Amino acid sequence: MKKILYILAFFVYANLVGQQQPQYSQYMYNMNVVNPAYVINDPGIIYLGALYRQQWNGIEGGPKTANVFANIPTSENVELSFNYSNDEIGEVQQENVFNVDFAYVIPVSRKTKMAFGIKAGISNLVLDFSKTNVSTDPSFQNQNSTFFNAGAGLFIFNERFYAGFSAPNLFPADLNVDNINIYEQKTQFYGMAGYVFDINRNLKLKPSTIIKQSLGAPITFDASVNARFYDKFEVGASYRFQENMAFMAAANVTYNFRIGYAYDYNASKLRSFDNGTHEIILLYNFGLIKSKKYISPRFY
Repeated sequence: MKKILYILAFFVYANLVGQQQPQYSQYMYNMNVVNPAYVINDPGIIYLGALYRQQWNGIEGGPKTANVFANIPTSENVELSFNYSNDEIGEVQQENVFNVDFAYVIPVSRKTKMAFGIKAGISNLVLDFSKTNVSTDPSFQNQNSTFFNAGAGLFIFNERFYAGFSAPNLFPADLNVDNINIYEQKTQFYGMAGYVFDINRNLKLKPSTIIKQSLGAPITFDASVNARFYDKFEVGASYRFQENMAFMAAANVTYNFRIGYAYDYNASKLRSFDNGTHEIILLYNFGLIKSKKYISPRFY
């Protein structure tokens, strides 16, 4: 019975999650996931990152997400990025997503630039019931489906400010088994903005937000504020509308290597069963040529 209830819960969750991109508390450091126009804009520097998120600890089969990404400015105007993510829900669902982004940057004033981006990629969805006690039931057959995706975005930025708008999945997709919709990917729209305030020589305040709209679903948003000390240490908090609170901390271990951690407290009806969500991110920068060095820390 426990396994059957778990499978039913999985279908409910999968149907909901299939309408959303992965959600990260430290979204400000990996916006390529939702906006292909997001750029580092520092030719000669490669920007690498890895993120792992373990959600709903205490609930069997809670989602797990692993993400690796790279931003490669190839010239003053062109930047490429690569993004791979793996999502697992319990013992049944696994989704692998790979995207390539192309962004073109133009100046709009002396200090401000604008980037236009396009995204192309594939998503492979696997449903494997072999480890459950319903694997012999013809209603629960294994599935393996691949979907193509494309998206577009806009990103305006300078040293202290950014704002963007994007539609990362322009092609809806769904998967039906025995007339039951178990996966649905709807067209989504994102808006994002952030600013860096200099409070004094050693303290910067970084408010940011990301707004999400999936067609046919209510608007939701994340609102965050981070405090950065001595350009080395960072602490902050984030609120996701009607879902959770997140607490964040980060440090520059070396001049080029940064590590960040976030803990999410569930504010929904699942909080009685959920022991929280853990998320860790690693960021590293290095020069393509020997003489090129990473000059200033990224604030977003």
